[in-house]
Amino acid sequence: MDVTTLLSQHWGTLSWFIPLVICISILKTPAAKGYLGELLVRFFIWLQLDDKTYHRVHNVTLDTPDGTTQIDHVIVSMYGIFVLETKNMRGWIFGSERQPQWTQKRFKRTFKFQNPLRQNYKHLKALEATLEVAPEHLHSIITFVGDSTFKTEMPPNVTHGSRFIRYIKSFTQPVFTASEVDTLVQTLLDGRRAPSLATHREHVENLKRRSDPTADRQCPKCGSALLVRTIKTGDTTSESAGLHRRLMFTRATAASNAIP
Repeated sequence: MDVTTLLSQHWGTLSWFIPLVICISILKTPAAKGYLGELLVRFFIWLQLDDKTYHRVHNVTLDTPDGTTQIDHVIVSMYGIFVLETKNMRGWIFGSERQPQWTQKRFKRTFKFQNPLRQNYKHLKALEATLEVAPEHLHSIITFVGDSTFKTEMPPNVTHGSRFIRYIKSFTQPVFTASEVDTLVQTLLDGRRAPSLATHREHVENLKRRSDPTADRQCPKCGSALLVRTIKTGDTTSESAGLHRRLMFTRATAASNAIP
């Protein structure tokens, strides 16, 4: 039997099987999982928070001295500004407030990821600068979605599923007037980058550049080029001292080194 005949006989099955396999492969990518997690959190917000009291802005990209930062969800209310970071993960989650990295364990495999509270801290600082509000009115929330379980005690602002709603509603003391809330929302909408594919691509490039120690960088204060220097310290024969690499960024004095 030739291949053409074989394909024609089974085309009905292949016509839905191949797209299904492609869709499953796409949905397993980190980007797709992250987006689906954000959609689920949006649904919880829409379902359980009154939009007349809690004004939400999703997918907020703000300029920072070293590029951009992207915030999953910002909720502005008279009770404060809530900044949500979403994690769509499976397995056991281990971590504490002060640990630089947390651990995800799935079966016999272990993965490390950045402490999301530290990740969200940068979001809070960017919002503080954009909105010009006191830091005590900004509240960091981490919400895990997916089939994950906390195996260590988490701070109250690290939640699972829709439990972040309860945390938000625990703030009952007004700190902004209705007029101030409207102004904050408009300032945020005016100060954000346009939510577009181009903005997302630029943000991804900024992330890659920040993680590359050889990439060109700028001083956040003067805008001049930054130089990377390596310093040897301690007794190189001692294992405890060893060879330490320190990245020391100094302002370039030569005009030719300045980044336009």
